[in-house]
Amino acid sequence: MDYRPLGRSGLKISVLTLGTMTFGGTGAFSKVGSTNLAAARRQVDLCLDAGVNLFDTADIYSNGLSEEILGRALGERRSRVLLATKARFPIGDGPNDGGSSRHHLIAACEASLRRLGTDYIDLYQLHEWDGLTPLEETLAALDSLVRSGKVRYVGISNFSGWQAMKSMCIADRNGFARPISHQIHYTLQAREAELELLPCAVDQGLGVMVWSPLAGGLLSGKHRRGHATPEGTRQLAQWSEPPVHDTDALYDIVEVLVGVANARGISAAQVALAWLLTRDAVSTVVIGARTEAQLTDNLGAASVALTREETEKLERASRRPLPYPFWHQATTASDRLGPADLALLRPYLADPI
Repeated sequence: MDYRPLGRSGLKISVLTLGTMTFGGTGAFSKVGSTNLAAARRQVDLCLDAGVNLFDTADIYSNGLSEEILGRALGERRSRVLLATKARFPIGDGPNDGGSSRHHLIAACEASLRRLGTDYIDLYQLHEWDGLTPLEETLAALDSLVRSGKVRYVGISNFSGWQAMKSMCIADRNGFARPISHQIHYTLQAREAELELLPCAVDQGLGVMVWSPLAGGLLSGKHRRGHATPEGTRQLAQWSEPPVHDTDALYDIVEVLVGVANARGISAAQVALAWLLTRDAVSTVVIGARTEAQLTDNLGAASVALTREETEKLERASRRPLPYPFWHQATTASDRLGPADLALLRPYLADPI
């Protein structure tokens, strides 16, 4: 297992993180999985044996049950690992039971600490944007949690490029704890993050944590053109993330994935995960699994090093045309592009479509 810095912090994290959205499986999250305590302990065991040191959850997952199960599964091993959780979504029926207000974040953090059975959270993340609460209030609340010792680092998730930049500018201007990470959705099937989020991460030193790296199982190799949807998948349970706007394009990508995987004698899932670990600013890929077999297979991606030829095949199968202003910059500004620009434009300059 390799370890990478999380953004500009001194924190080193494993390139694979265990995501625990399947833990519990109550309410809408039953569509994702229903990992009980015994199975969760087994998943934690497998991850620790493989060298995983970061475990990610959220208070909204199964209404807090995921946090509770993760805390119990870790038990006395908690000091050996890094715990990340998130807050923002409603966890009650009251008008202040959601959002990123000081009121809600502090209450949510206290509740997460109790459920996790710990007195500190290593990485506390804003789970989603809140356009109603002033960012000064939100970031001041996070800063107070850091100063109190209840939180060690803060991060964001699912922000747009301008929202991420505004957050960091306000943090810097006021001397608040600065976000060190951005947890985003990014796959061969969904490459929108390359337009703004990855360049922003490169420029600002944000570590990127990728959630749902197999697109809810769509890139596992089980979903093929002309084949029935496999039993036990999120798509069969009508889980809506991620949306698929072009099914033919998805199947084209899967065919290339499967071809690369078969030639290597590994799974398509491992190829898709390994591809993400080659991308600019990606610190870790958050994997989750319904079964022990799925988790074991995903963990194997940490040892897969794709060749240049394999990477180029995947690149050409999944790359999308550049929107404005990026196509204009690629054609007229290629003499003065910096590292953040090249995070997006490098493949287009080397091999334009």
